[in-house]
This record gives sequence, C-alpha cells and structure tokens, in this order.
Amino acid sequence: MLIRIFALAAICHGALACAASQIAPGIYLIEGEATPNRQPDGNSIVLTAPNGLIVFDTGRHKEHAQEILDFARAQDRPIAAIINSHWHLDHVGGNPLLRAAFPEAQVYASSAIDAARRGFLADYRAQLVAQLAATKDPEAGSATRAEIALIDAGAALGPTDIVSKSGPVTIAGRELRLHLESHAVTAGDVWVFDPETRVLLAGDLVTLPAPFFESACPARWRSSLSRLEQEHFDWLVPGHGAPMHKREFAVYRKAFGNLLDCAAGKDKKFVCIDRWIDDASTLIASKDVSYARTLIGYYLDNYLRHPTERVRSFCTAP
Repeated sequence: MLIRIFALAAICHGALACAASQIAPGIYLIEGEATPNRQPDGNSIVLTAPNGLIVFDTGRHKEHAQEILDFARAQDRPIAAIINSHWHLDHVGGNPLLRAAFPEAQVYASSAIDAARRGFLADYRAQLVAQLAATKDPEAGSATRAEIALIDAGAALGPTDIVSKSGPVTIAGRELRLHLESHAVTAGDVWVFDPETRVLLAGDLVTLPAPFFESACPARWRSSLSRLEQEHFDWLVPGHGAPMHKREFAVYRKAFGNLLDCAAGKDKKFVCIDRWIDDASTLIASKDVSYARTLIGYYLDNYLRHPTERVRSFCTAP
C-alpha cells in the first residue's frame, strides 16, 4: 500500500531535515524536479537493504544529491549501491558526489553511457561551450559551467557493474529483479522490480507531464511499456512525476500509444497536443498542463514528425 501521507519525523531523525517520503516499507522517494528554464533532476528512490542503502538514480544538481546524502546520514547507514536507470545527466549526475562519500559503493547500469559520452554528450558539451562563450548572464554562465563539469566527470558517472541482461540479482543483501531494455529511451534502460513490496522503478520509461524523446526510439519505447505492464506490480515510480498505481500506468501507456499514432497521422499538431492532455489528464497536475503542451509541441516538431538522422539510425540499431 502506498503511503501518501508521510511522517517525515519518522524518516529524518533529530534536527536533520530531508525530503524523503516513504512509498512502501523500506522504499523512499526523493522527488526530482522538471520545470521550464532549468535542467531537471530525476526522481531518486532509496531502498533499505541488509548491507546498507541502495539508491536508484541520483539526480543532476548537487542540492539533489545532498538530499540523498542527508537521508543516509539520518538513517546512519552507508550507501552500498547505486542503480542507474540510464545515462541522462538528471539520473547519473549525483554519482560523483555519492561515490566520493561512499567509495565502496557499487554502481549498476548498462554500458550505454560509453557511446553517449562519445556521441550525444560530446555534442551537448560542444553546444554548452558555445553557449558559455555567448552568454553575458553570470547566473546562466554558472549553470552552464556546472553542466560542462558534470559531463567532464567522465568515468565517475558510469557503472562499476554492467547490467547486460535481465534477471534476478541480490544487491547489498536485497533481492531485486533488474530488467534491461534496448534502444527505448536510450540504448540501455534498466528498470527494477522489488518483489517484496511489488514496487516497480521505471526510470524515464515513464515520465510526466510528458514523455521525453530527445534520445529515444518511440516505437521501441512503446514496446518496452508493454513489458512493464506484464510485470505484477502494484505501484510504479516514474523517472519524473508522482508514483502511480498499475491502473494509472495503463492510462499512461494508452496515452503514449495514442500520441505516437496521432504523430504518425495527418492531424494538426494542436490535435495531438490536446489528445495527450485529454488522455493523460488524470496524471498531469493542473500546474503542469501548460508545460506539457509546450513539451509535446516541441517533440512533435523536432522528433516525432521530423526525426533526426541520429534518431532514425538509433531506431534501426540491433
């Protein structure tokens, strides 16, 4: 049962504050943030285990990673392991800080970050350097330099233990099931099912208020959602957005499919945008509707209806 009313005093002891919320016995959510005009942080989930804490995704900004460290301090337990759902910076950006604090922590992820560092992230870094040279805004310049530094962290962002296939695994003494999806959101997306609590950690295979298509193959992503639905979970934690019940995930999956179908058809862009908002209305907070419209419009123009050469080749990769 998802605990929607959280007693933070039971999680963070003494005067130490933290933003963790209990979503199931032994599983805590540190919410990410996705708002206009600021690079996002993905959700982080902390699982307690016999040998320490397991962190699923570590956010992007230092403030977010510090919330994870504060939680570990409050629990008086070490971070024994990190699982990264994929290589996007808003999910691996806290790795260097957490690994510096807990050098023995094992990091589980696919090897897809290696190609991303040579391709997508290298291109992104070049864009940031050009942007930094052109900006006169000190605050914007500081954010850009932080992003460049994050990319330059290199191997500290990547795994110590490569996830190359799906199957059961014992991490820090806790039994989990890791699943690997190929060429969906990225070349290698890891999602986790905890059989003890029937909670599924989806990473960016599920995001709100809209799917994020920058590095994705939409058709393969759609197939991945069907595999998530086959899992016997009660609750799913998305990469961005609030935890959802399985019946709510069914709404998300249908809305996702309808969006791809609309994009492939001849309807006007606004029709596809309205369809996403209508289909996913029960999942999108009212304050995020405008942002969702902007995102869907952007992805329709730049990815779904006019895919780049990189997206086309990505979708045909073996």
